[in-house]
Amino acid sequence: MRTRTFLTGALTSLLCAALNPAFAQRGDQPVHDTTGTDRRDTAVARPVVTHHQITVEGKTIDYTATTGYMLMHDETGEKPLAKIFYVAYTAEGAPRAKRPVTFVFNGGPGSASIWLHMGSFSPVRVKFANDKGDAPAPPYEYEDNPYTWLGFTDLVFIDPVSTGYSRPAKGVQAGDFHGYSEDLASVGDFIRLYVTQNQRWGSPKFIAGESYGTTRAAGLSGYLMSRYGMNMNGITLISSVLNFQLIDFSHGNEMPYIFFLPTYAATARYHHKLSPELESLSPEELTQKAEAFAGGPYASFLMEGDNASAGETDRMVDSLHYYTGLSATYIRQTRERVNAFRFFKEVLRDEGKTVGRYDSRFTGEDMDDAGERSTYDASDNNLTGLFVATFNNYVRKDLGFKSDLPYESTANVRPWDYKPAENEYLDVSETLRAAMTQNPHLHVDVVCGYYDLATPVYNAEYMVSHMGLRPDVRKNIILTYYEAGHMVYVSKDTDAKLLKDEKAFYESALK
Repeated sequence: MRTRTFLTGALTSLLCAALNPAFAQRGDQPVHDTTGTDRRDTAVARPVVTHHQITVEGKTIDYTATTGYMLMHDETGEKPLAKIFYVAYTAEGAPRAKRPVTFVFNGGPGSASIWLHMGSFSPVRVKFANDKGDAPAPPYEYEDNPYTWLGFTDLVFIDPVSTGYSRPAKGVQAGDFHGYSEDLASVGDFIRLYVTQNQRWGSPKFIAGESYGTTRAAGLSGYLMSRYGMNMNGITLISSVLNFQLIDFSHGNEMPYIFFLPTYAATARYHHKLSPELESLSPEELTQKAEAFAGGPYASFLMEGDNASAGETDRMVDSLHYYTGLSATYIRQTRERVNAFRFFKEVLRDEGKTVGRYDSRFTGEDMDDAGERSTYDASDNNLTGLFVATFNNYVRKDLGFKSDLPYESTANVRPWDYKPAENEYLDVSETLRAAMTQNPHLHVDVVCGYYDLATPVYNAEYMVSHMGLRPDVRKNIILTYYEAGHMVYVSKDTDAKLLKDEKAFYESALK
């Protein structure tokens, strides 16, 4: 059960920011409105501080929630650049020198941290309709979270500029923050300042990111080390994308067809489109079997291109039908290359249904069944209304933060600048490899969902096995698997497993 009391102004949030190279601290800002109300100008209210209590596994945790903005300036400390919204949860009475602190964000790019915040990590959780993770009918509710990570780490949820309540300052273009390098600088410098202002330099430090948040997390492992000499103890990569070539279905790039196929198989099995032989396998067993085919015969076939013989093509069509449940005719029409967006529509077309991209267990219905692509992502639509409405209620009611701004759960940050990758795919796995090599105490957990058709399992496994880590460092990176989709935590059983796995991961990283 949560209880709350309000305090104001406990943390002065003053951030001096340069997009690249550095943000500098400044501590002479005036005190403004202490109610947490956003006045839509460069004056930023002090964060609101509230006190709460939750009981998890029979243990009572008293904790403080700090909600509000850090104001970012240029390197001179004079010009406001942006205000970053965050919510921090810290256990009361725990010695900060030994207490881990974890910085959390989602991806997109353009996504706020609402999903990990209200779905898994924090002391509160949206109420689902069932253990699978379906949304109930509105109005929505939230509840104490039995799977909160607060039992073993403090938590700081960060909304990058343009997401959530975070905004650029007056006269500053939002696009100045919309890029790989610019994003690393703003989020990385937020982390540095939070650590400094809250006396957490002596604490074990962790990062947890989801989706594009894994791209950001890998980049931050290098940015924080090289810019500030700040080494992480651990990084959790949930539904990872570090090498964008592996997920981009563009002409001439055969890689995604290989790495998505095992998840096609798991999806088809879930919806009973495969043979009894394959449906008798567990998701793990089927994924491994499909990976052996995709990385072997199928990869060789794709490399042959137009040189593949008629006999080879016939055999491949039969095999693809075997693993995907799609008709041989349709597979031939795609030239044995079924991209994910076509698969969403085709695999259940005979039932008049589509499958979700973020979680292929969820299904939707289009206006008709003739299109090439589904018109919406059923798994995304299942959760968006639930999470957004619940957070808007919770942030005002329990956290005491009030703003008239719309909370942008998913903001339009296009175009996104992927420099330094020009005329190539962004690949941040080398940044992570270098960080793990230079800081041999850095541990990494790569979290994979069997029904994730945005960042599939095989993509993550390939990335880990091709980082070039030496054996003494390779032991510090693990992969954990869940019978879930992109958001592995929406199902009751998988969220419980995630909590158990992460507690073990943190213990291993802190040995």
